[in-house]
Amino acid sequence: MPTNATRLSDRQLKAVKATGKDFVLSDGDGLQLRVRASGSMMWNFNYREPLTRSRINMALGPYPDLSLANARKKAAEARELLALGTDPKTQRDEVRQAKLAETEHTFEKVATAWFELKKDSVTKAYAEDIWRSLTLHVFPSGFNTNASPTR
Repeated sequence: MPTNATRLSDRQLKAVKATGKDFVLSDGDGLQLRVRASGSMMWNFNYREPLTRSRINMALGPYPDLSLANARKKAAEARELLALGTDPKTQRDEVRQAKLAETEHTFEKVATAWFELKKDSVTKAYAEDIWRSLTLHVFPSGFNTNASPTR
């Protein structure tokens, strides 16, 4: 039968010191604070993957950058996803990939890459004129949306 974990408090967390070896403080419901021998602390959410039932440790963020209250919120969101049968770590990775894909081909990045290719095939003065026009008139206009081709 599982034991009830005593909830952590902000006061307890502020008093945590490194002991020379790694250890884990549990807040219950899968939320854990891993304390490294070096003194760094990381919030983890420990759960079973919905399909394979294997144990997964998902890093939530470092303490004190991520407070106890925010770590509890993130763990609760992950538990909600698990209740729906979704692996929270996989979904987080998919969201990160989607955000990266959105910013990967911005107009400024594409224009800069185009300029790097073009500048060697024109005179130096003309290349400087093109770059000056881009930096003075085009880039500051806020037209920095996704420039990837549509399919």
